[in-house]
Amino acid sequence: MPPFLRRYLPILDWGSQYTRQTFESDALAAVIVTIMLIPQSLAYALLAGLPAEMGLYASILPLVAYAIFGTSRALAVGPVAVVSLMTAAAVGNFGLTDPRAIALAAITLAFISGAFLTIMGLLRLGFVANFLSHPVIAGFITASGILIATSQLKHVLGVQASGHNLIETLGHLLGNLGQTNFWTLIIGVTATAFLFWVRKGLKPLLLKSGVKPRLADVLTKAGPVAAVVVTTLLAWIFGLADRGVNIVGDVPRGLPPLSAPSADWEMWKALIGPAILISIIGFVESVSVAQTLAAKRRQRIDPDQELIGLGTSNIAASLTGGYPVTGGFARSVVNFDAGAETPAAGAFTAIGILLAALLLTPLLYFLPTATLAATIIVAVLSLVDFSVVRDAWKFSKPDFFAVSATILLTLGMGVEVGVSSGVVLSIFLHLYKTSRPHVAEIGLVPGTHHFRNICRHKVMTDPAMVTLRVDESLYFANARFLEDYVYDRVVGDTQLKHVVLNFPAVNEVDLSALESLESILHRLKDMGIKLHLSEVKGPVMDRLKRSHFLEEMNGRVFLSQYDAYMALSGNATLSEAAE
Repeated sequence: MPPFLRRYLPILDWGSQYTRQTFESDALAAVIVTIMLIPQSLAYALLAGLPAEMGLYASILPLVAYAIFGTSRALAVGPVAVVSLMTAAAVGNFGLTDPRAIALAAITLAFISGAFLTIMGLLRLGFVANFLSHPVIAGFITASGILIATSQLKHVLGVQASGHNLIETLGHLLGNLGQTNFWTLIIGVTATAFLFWVRKGLKPLLLKSGVKPRLADVLTKAGPVAAVVVTTLLAWIFGLADRGVNIVGDVPRGLPPLSAPSADWEMWKALIGPAILISIIGFVESVSVAQTLAAKRRQRIDPDQELIGLGTSNIAASLTGGYPVTGGFARSVVNFDAGAETPAAGAFTAIGILLAALLLTPLLYFLPTATLAATIIVAVLSLVDFSVVRDAWKFSKPDFFAVSATILLTLGMGVEVGVSSGVVLSIFLHLYKTSRPHVAEIGLVPGTHHFRNICRHKVMTDPAMVTLRVDESLYFANARFLEDYVYDRVVGDTQLKHVVLNFPAVNEVDLSALESLESILHRLKDMGIKLHLSEVKGPVMDRLKRSHFLEEMNGRVFLSQYDAYMALSGNATLSEAAE
């Protein structure tokens, strides 16, 4: 079998080792995830402003596509809260009122996102996600969780409210508070309280009652299903729809429809930007979850192939009436804990969702939207984690300001501005940090061959020699910083004869950095000071040899800093470490 087939079709790898025992583990995990996913799929579709059945459609063929092309053994793909919110924001910009036009825009968004992810995977651009600061992404998700929970309060209260940000949504909610429907409020508050209790209190109660752990897990995950069943029965028996309680209504029964993205170029132009943002955010979170779960079993994932897996999943969603999907944190953890051993568990889950779409949708007619809102609120509040702000304040002030700005912009100006600012801030943060590389003046630790920062350790130094250790690769953004640092150090030091640049951490020197090194060399020559290099890595030395820098250098290149110290030092003294 050609190697490239195994690379692009991971199913050929794990599928060849599939056993009956693996099947049993995957099937059980699929049952548990299916129970969890049915109410979530309906709820997230409504969060995205789409017909409820689109949530089911997005949970069928995309799972099969990921099982074929994905590399994670436990990642569960489908609709998720943050992507649903971003979908609502992207589609809402068109101001559409026709449900079919709204659905077509969401389908087109899924196709563009899928194509973008797949192309990135084929070009092996998975490393791009590394440019997104995880604290910034965590801040965006926290703010999104607050926005989502707030947006669902209108369904719990039974009032009309809208808004692109927290201020607008709260304003509409407060303005319409007097129109609260009593029966809707009872259902929404009771369902929310019940689901919170199920998450925290049901499993311990079942275990105390003698229920086996695996069954207790299943029953706990079935909590949302219980809420759906009970509130649907109550709405039907007591005719709550006639008392102002909003219900889901008619959900079409049958197979997912064949669909295709819009051919309207204007729609494509408007959706390309949001699709890229959805792709990036979804990929970063999905890969983070997949890598965490894989590490627990000493497995690995391929980020580039994950791009293809998620891309084909989104394309599959667009061809079967769905909307953008990605790997969900909560359901992936459930899938892992339930014992899923291969991506086949996702395919089995798809079969369960398909059966639900074929057989159960008529039973959802009287389902109160307040119950689905409660499901969303309980799910997304687990995403809200302000500890990232506290940790960033303690650890890194630039990270703190970036995280805080992302949260405030998302809450105050909406999800699109928030995620865009998060991406920009992540890149800016990277450039800021690398533009000010750590440079330490170092000396010899007595009795060793080791060199340490003169401000932290008692070390041997020579007044005629200064060694500067550069702890970052040199490129256009930080080259001038090194120039200024060297000039500030040597100006006024009349005893200085040698400057050694110690390069153990320099992995790259670009053309701008080379020009800065040449400028440093010429300036030191004019001062009568020799410039030396030490511990230069092979690739960096190869690049320097392709220039005239080494020929013009008035000093030497030493294999080790100890060699440089022994060759150049003639009057060493023991320095006092700074307190």
